[in-house]
Amino acid sequence: MNPVFLTQLRRNCRLLLCAGSIAVAAAASADDTLFRLLTILRERGNLTEQEYQNLIKSNAAAGSTSTNTITDRLSADERMIQRLESDLTKQRQAFTELKGLTDGTSSALIKGALKDKWYERISLRGYVQFRFNHVFTRNGPELDVPADRSVREVESFLIRRGRMIFSGDVTDHLFLYAQSDFNSLVGGTGDLGLQMRDLYGDIAVDKDKEFRFRVGQSKVPFGWVNLQSSQNRGPLERPDALNSAAEGERDVGVFFMWAPTEARQRFRDLVRLGLKGSGDYGVLTVGAYSGQGPNRSDANGEPHWLARAAYPFKLDNGQYFELGLQGYHGRFVPTTSAIGTPAFTPTAAAGGVVDRRAGVTAVWYPQPFGVEAEWMVGEGPELNLNQRNITSEFLHGGYVQLNYRAATSYGVFFPFTRWNFYDGGRKFGGNAPASKVNELDLGLEWSPWPEVELTLVYTRTFERTNTRTFPYNNTEDANRVGVQVQVNF
Repeated sequence: MNPVFLTQLRRNCRLLLCAGSIAVAAAASADDTLFRLLTILRERGNLTEQEYQNLIKSNAAAGSTSTNTITDRLSADERMIQRLESDLTKQRQAFTELKGLTDGTSSALIKGALKDKWYERISLRGYVQFRFNHVFTRNGPELDVPADRSVREVESFLIRRGRMIFSGDVTDHLFLYAQSDFNSLVGGTGDLGLQMRDLYGDIAVDKDKEFRFRVGQSKVPFGWVNLQSSQNRGPLERPDALNSAAEGERDVGVFFMWAPTEARQRFRDLVRLGLKGSGDYGVLTVGAYSGQGPNRSDANGEPHWLARAAYPFKLDNGQYFELGLQGYHGRFVPTTSAIGTPAFTPTAAAGGVVDRRAGVTAVWYPQPFGVEAEWMVGEGPELNLNQRNITSEFLHGGYVQLNYRAATSYGVFFPFTRWNFYDGGRKFGGNAPASKVNELDLGLEWSPWPEVELTLVYTRTFERTNTRTFPYNNTEDANRVGVQVQVNF
């Protein structure tokens, strides 16, 4: 009920009741005095002084009694109005609860019957990336970008990612995260379909969740840019040097993570504030994982071992700055197939080839100017020069990215430029061919609304090895443009 109408109704009721009480009381007092006067005049025709004084006193006494009566009646009326108001309030509350029960928004329903139901703690979100790439010029074989299948002469429009994420605290000690991709490559067939990307549980040891174990298929904590979600990244794909350590970014394993409450809050803020954060993967992390990549069985029964340290500093002026170190060691089993004329199949050591790397990370978050830089060195599987054997060879590379974040009345603009360099084997490619990458990106991301992002990127390829097709030659002096529309939900 309208509160203004209720207040006006209350005021009118009080005025009517008060006026009625006064009128009734006044009428009763006047009639009694008048009756006595008429009786005396009828019997004798005149009044003595004493009778006159008696009538005055009687009328005064009656008036006092009337005033007391009016006060009592007003008090009773006020109590009645309060009861009516209380009844109306209860009726409004009952109506609100009834409406909430029908549309699922009832606080009593959520806090009562559903508060202990695990599915009430699970959230659903995701994003979709529609992409188009076009290569204008190139020298050498077809340009091959392993992380971006839209960069192919036979492709036009493509849904690069179609992610759906279920996550939430199932209990006070268990956090669940499940992510699927509705447009992912299935095996080596080239067909697209539904694929598991993440499926893990975070088991918290303490109530503040500073100590936790992550068990399942999740991102391998090597390289800040590998941990950064593709939903947040400016450039269309990750740089080759870091991504070649864990193509697909994920693997099956178990990691122990520790991060104090303050650091965990900063990791969340870096994403929530739109600063392109990588998310919370711990300040200190150690663990073991299969090492063969996502949705693949282990091939040698020997896990990769990993350690990582990273901390998000916050300066006095509010500027965020993150430093990190990471490294891993294991043996990788490459896939092989026949190549050459006459055809032959390269061989690798039984049990896999030594695969180890170490890297450093430095990120000055865009507030508004930002810098990202990562570099790594190591050794890993690589097809040697005679193309007969896959051995462990030296590798190195990284990237440097400059960016700027401008929040305006027309949306958020994020211009960036990135230098991408790598020299080493591509272990996830068939026969682990040697790979060289030297590229420069110039791009602009525009978010007119939080749910929509538009990205335009020009890439100048100075050198990039085609690791998909034997004899694995280099493409040089290539120019291409990529366009992406991303919707977030």
